[in-house]
Amino acid sequence: MNIPAELCYTKEHEWARMEGDLCVIGITDYAQGELGDIVYVELPQPGDHVELMGEFGVVESVKTASDLYAPLAGEVVAVNEELEENPELVNDSPYADGWMLKLRPTNLEEEWATLLDAEGYKAVLADAAAQ
Repeated sequence: MNIPAELCYTKEHEWARMEGDLCVIGITDYAQGELGDIVYVELPQPGDHVELMGEFGVVESVKTASDLYAPLAGEVVAVNEELEENPELVNDSPYADGWMLKLRPTNLEEEWATLLDAEGYKAVLADAAAQ
């Protein structure tokens, strides 16, 4: 399982990466593996505002549907339109081609501190596996 050290994570299996003043968000390799073959991704529109840990979309697989939660609050400035025609990019490349949205955070400093680093995320997965 791939857990890049340069990203931050949520317990709900989203990842976040800062690129300049924008935050790129997607789901983790673990999440896409648990979901199975992804067949549909529903994302917000540019200009929409998302709340910290608020739902920002849905990902559907052959097995189930799962809500997506925003690791930071902010204004959506872009969505990965490739996912509309090629949702399997989330399975193939969750940290690169399968990114979901870019947002301009409204409270970056305070909220970024609440995210997990790679080691913290690995601990969450280990705890879940032990239960």
